[in-house]
Amino acid sequence: MLLAVLSDTHLSGPDQHFLTIYERHLASADAVLHCGDMVSAQLYHFLTAHPRFYCVRGNCDHFQLDHDLPATLSLGLELPGGKTLRIGMAHGWGERSSVGARVAELFPDHDLVCYGHTHRRDWSELPSKGKRLNPGSALEGSLALVEVADDGGMTCRFVDLDAD
Repeated sequence: MLLAVLSDTHLSGPDQHFLTIYERHLASADAVLHCGDMVSAQLYHFLTAHPRFYCVRGNCDHFQLDHDLPATLSLGLELPGGKTLRIGMAHGWGERSSVGARVAELFPDHDLVCYGHTHRRDWSELPSKGKRLNPGSALEGSLALVEVADDGGMTCRFVDLDAD
């Protein structure tokens, strides 16, 4: 299973650069996870065309859908081997140096915890043996592709969108 994870796009709508990013990295992903700060309803509506799009509200998502987007989200995605991958998502808040730890505390025993807000890439181990992921900021040229094996093992590759 391939997960495309992005955050902090800060776009008023899907511009030509984002359409290229979508076609190259998001369209073929098994699921697209957005960790908040889309900023616009236009981008949200565009991304909902993906059959497995999941998102949370960011601190800059003050558009008409603000009240409809959850602040946190817990998902269970079934893998081909029968295992369920537990994913927790939240944008994050507060002092940037501890955002990842605060978000991870919301999702004990999850396999993957995804967050945004800091605009800094993070792929690290959790005490629960899960992984913590911040894809960086799509606005600043970063997203993450997570390959999930049938047994739940994960590898992450960060994509430099400016060089892509």
